[in-house]
Amino acid sequence: MAEALSPTARMPAPAVASPVSLPRAFIWGSLMALAIAFGVPYGTLILRGSYMDLDFSTPGAIFVLFAVSALLNPTVRFLGRRLALTSREMVIAYVMALLACSIPTMGMTCQVLPIITGFRYYASPENHWEDLILPHLPQWLYPQSESAIKYFYETLPPGQLLPWLVWLKPLALWLLFIFAFQMVSICLMVIYRRQWIENERLVYPLAQLPLEMAQAAGPQARAFYRNPALWAGFAVPFIVGAFIGLHNYLPAIPAPKLAQGISVFRKTQTLSFRLSFPMIGFFYLVEQQTTFSLWFFNRLFFVANGLMNIMHIGMSENLGIYGARSPVFAHLGVGAFIAMVALGVKVGKLHFGAVLRRALHGDPHVDDRDEIMTYRQAMVGLLVGLVIMVVWLAASGLGLVLAIPFVLVALLLFVGLTRVVAESGMAEAVAPSIAPGVLVSALGSRVFGPTGLAAMGMSYVWLSDMRIFVMATAAHGLKLGQELPPGQRRPLLWAMVGGILIAVFASIPLTLHWAYAKGGPNLNSWFWDGSPMAAARWTVDKITKPVEPNLVGWLITGLGAALMAWLSVMRQQFMWWPFHPIGFALGGVWMMDELWATIVGTWLIKSVIMRYGGVKVFQKARPFFLGLILGQFATNGLWLVLDALTGHTGNQIFWI
Repeated sequence: MAEALSPTARMPAPAVASPVSLPRAFIWGSLMALAIAFGVPYGTLILRGSYMDLDFSTPGAIFVLFAVSALLNPTVRFLGRRLALTSREMVIAYVMALLACSIPTMGMTCQVLPIITGFRYYASPENHWEDLILPHLPQWLYPQSESAIKYFYETLPPGQLLPWLVWLKPLALWLLFIFAFQMVSICLMVIYRRQWIENERLVYPLAQLPLEMAQAAGPQARAFYRNPALWAGFAVPFIVGAFIGLHNYLPAIPAPKLAQGISVFRKTQTLSFRLSFPMIGFFYLVEQQTTFSLWFFNRLFFVANGLMNIMHIGMSENLGIYGARSPVFAHLGVGAFIAMVALGVKVGKLHFGAVLRRALHGDPHVDDRDEIMTYRQAMVGLLVGLVIMVVWLAASGLGLVLAIPFVLVALLLFVGLTRVVAESGMAEAVAPSIAPGVLVSALGSRVFGPTGLAAMGMSYVWLSDMRIFVMATAAHGLKLGQELPPGQRRPLLWAMVGGILIAVFASIPLTLHWAYAKGGPNLNSWFWDGSPMAAARWTVDKITKPVEPNLVGWLITGLGAALMAWLSVMRQQFMWWPFHPIGFALGGVWMMDELWATIVGTWLIKSVIMRYGGVKVFQKARPFFLGLILGQFATNGLWLVLDALTGHTGNQIFWI
C-alpha cells in the first residue's frame, strides 16, 4: 500500500460552480429510485429474468441512468430546458438510484423477509428446529402468526386479506437495526473518503461509466454517446444477448454459451471458463498488476485445493456456505482482510488523526467542507449507530459482551470488501467468510450458547451473501460526488438517505404482496429456500455439534495476515514487485473461480494494447470497453421490459 500522498489538514479554495437545482435533481432521483424499487424485484421475482441488483455493478442503476441520460433528458431538454438535468444534477439523481439498488433483493428485502420466517416455516418433526432454534429466538424477531408465515410461502387463500399487521412489529424492529447499520456504513465511508479518493487515489472502476453518462448531460454529450467505439463495444453483448433472449422465446434459435466447465483433480473440482462482458470492461480500467494478481493467486489457490482434495488434506470445519469453498482458504482470506484494513488505518493515520481532531476539538486547520457531513456529525452518527447495533444484537440473544466483537468483525469484513471493490473493479466480489463463522471458529460455540448461536443465525439477514450493500454503494456515490464543488456536496447525504428510504418502503410492501399472491418459493427459490435454509442449518450444526476454539484456524488466519502484510510491504518497497496483495485476499473465494478466465483474457488484451499502442491507444479503446458494460446492462433491462410486455418468464440473459 502506498503511503498517503498528503495529509488531510489543508484548506482548498472553494470552487466556482454553475447553479444546481436540488428540487429538480431530487425529483428525477426519486423517480429513478422508484423505478428500481419496483422494477428490480419485479424482474427478479415475477419475470425471473436477469438480476439487476445482485452485485456491486448495480446493473439496474446503470440501466435507469442510461434511459435518463441518453433518452429522457435530451427529450426534455428539447421540449424545455427548465426541467432537464445538468451533469451535476444527474450525479445527485444517480446517487439516489445507486443507493436504492442496494435494497430491493439481495441487499435487504429478499433477505430479511424469508430469513426471519424461514426458521419457523421449514421447522419439521424431522429436523427438530422447533426445539433446537425457535425456543432461543425472541418472539419479536419474526411474525407470530403461523398462518401468515405459511401463506407467505404457499399463497394466500382466495378472499383473505394480506396480514399486514402481523409484520408490523418485527419489520419495524428489524428496520431499526438495518437503518443503524446503514448509518454506520455511510458515516464510515465519509471518514474514509478523502483517504481513499484523494490520498491513496483508488481507481473506483465501477464509478467511471456512470460518471461519463452523467457528464453526457453537459457539453460532453457528443463526445460520449456519439463515439463509434462506445457503440461497437455496446453491440457485442447486445447481439449475444439478443440470441440468448430469442432462444428463450424460440428454442430453435441457437444461443451462445458464455460458461463452460470441466472436471479436474479426479473430479473433485470444476475448472470454469466464463465470459463476462461487463467484467471485461471493469477490469480494463484497473492497473495490470491488480488484474494479474487476481487471476494468478486464484489459480494458485485452485491448484492447491485440488491437490489437497486428492491427498485428502484439509479441514472439515463448517464456517457456512459463504465465501471461500475451503475452510483453509477462508481463514487465510480473513487474515488477509484483517491485515488489509489494519494497514489501511496505519497508512491513513495522518488523515484519521485529522478527522478525530476536527470531530473532537473542532481543529480549524482541518477542512471538512467537501464532505457530505461534517466529521463531527460522521463520528456521532457512527457511535450512535454502533450503540444501536450492539444493544439490538444483545437483546436478540447474543449478549452485550459478545455483540461488540461480533459487530467489529462484521464491519471489518464490510470495510475490507468495499476497499477491494473500489480498488480492483471486482464488481462480483464476496468476502472470504462471514462474521458468524469467523467468531464461532475463533471462540468456540459453547461461549455463545444456543441463544447466541440462534441470534447469529438470524444475523444472516444483513451479513450473509455480501454481494451488494449500502457501504459499497455509498463509497462509490462519494466518488461520483467529486463532480460537485466542495461547498455543494452536502445534498448527497440526503440523496443517499432518500434513495434508501424509497427503496425500503416501496420494495417491502411489493415483495409481501407478490409472495402472498404467488407463494415465495415460486418467486425465487434461492431467497425463499436456499438462503433461510443455509442460515438455519449452520445454526443447528453449531447447536448440536459444539466446537472448541479452532487453534489451527487461528494459526492459518495469522499466516494469512502475515502474508498479506509481507505482500503489501514488498509492493511498497520494490517497483519491480509483480503482485498486488488484493489478489491474495480474494484468491480463495468462489466468485474468483468463476471469473478467472475473464480476468486472464482482459489482462492479456490490455497488455498487448499497452505494449504496442501505449497510453494513447489505451485511451482511444476505453470507450469500447465502457460500451461492453453499458451494452450488457442495457440488454438485460431491455429484455426485461420486453418480457414484462409479453408476460414471458425465465428469460435470464446475464448472471455475473
